Amino acid sequence: MEVKFIPTEQLKEKPDENALGFGNYFTDYMFTMDWTKEKGWHNAVIEPYGSIQLDPASMVLHYAQETFEGLKAYKTKEGKVLLFRPDMNAKRFANSNRRLCMEVLPEEMFVDAIATLVSREKEWIPTIEGTSLYIRPFMFATESAVGVHPSNAYKFMIVLSPVGAYYPEGVNPVKIYVEDEYVRATKGGTGFAKCGGNYAASIAAQVKAEKLGYTQVLWLDGVERKYVEEVGTMNAMFIIDRKIITAPCDGTVLPGVTRDSVIQLLKSWGYVVEERPLAIDELMEAGRNKTLQEAFGTGTAAVISPIGELSYKGESIIINDFQTGEITQRLYDTLTGIQWGKLEDSFHWTYEVN
Repeated sequence: MEVKFIPTEQLKEKPDENALGFGNYFTDYMFTMDWTKEKGWHNAVIEPYGSIQLDPASMVLHYAQETFEGLKAYKTKEGKVLLFRPDMNAKRFANSNRRLCMEVLPEEMFVDAIATLVSREKEWIPTIEGTSLYIRPFMFATESAVGVHPSNAYKFMIVLSPVGAYYPEGVNPVKIYVEDEYVRATKGGTGFAKCGGNYAASIAAQVKAEKLGYTQVLWLDGVERKYVEEVGTMNAMFIIDRKIITAPCDGTVLPGVTRDSVIQLLKSWGYVVEERPLAIDELMEAGRNKTLQEAFGTGTAAVISPIGELSYKGESIIINDFQTGEITQRLYDTLTGIQWGKLEDSFHWTYEVN
């Protein structure tokens, strides 16, 4: 893939690594590339970060053909730049695009575009523990037309953001509100795809949870409102009687890269992992009788986030005395150790950027 480079007239001042937050700052450059039926993929450019121009009739603004991904780049003590399982993000991006009838970006091109931009911007990768360079690839319909049909033109872009912890609590337990009014996804829908519409539909529940003092929402299935699915920004896992239980990826749950990594780690350590429907009543009862030993979320942004409290229909249960559990901490330490190049990568998950 030939990539044109357009230099910026002035480089930005880099932010304080001790006060990054999440998604507040963006690097000097971004990647853009276009697709049309006539030309295919073309016009790959790394250019100064800035505004994009859209026709008011661009189909993304009217029919929401848009998908995105999220992954991170890390810098080791030796100065190596590592990505974590970018091939998995490439596959999921392709599946999301297929579901929304959008052009599929070849997986190798996806990874190559990310590596090329990250290599250009590697001085932006923060090095303080707990920080990283967040990578946001996304794609949207650009054809100017009013009428519901797949677009004949798309733009693929990547922006980069140096980040700290996703949640203000950091690696400390968060409080989760179980949502039983609104629905996130049903089978046959777009629950497994990473598209903006899923997140837009979730905001009402998120606002409600925050007003009640909770950090995030735990969704139930969209048909019976009975089975636990996932948290708004993470897959969810629960340790009941030393077994790890998580919702299956059967069309309504996002197939998380961190989720898959955690399952592989847990199985390699000898734990039983059950990917099965877990009723909210079963979960709450386990919380009451203290057989619910730990709970945590998994996701690129937070990596591993301990869950210390669940609230459902006015009842709250405290998990592990609102402390980070032993298995949860081990998972966080192991995953971040691999990502930052501190631990051996026996699963061959990291991808070095030249």
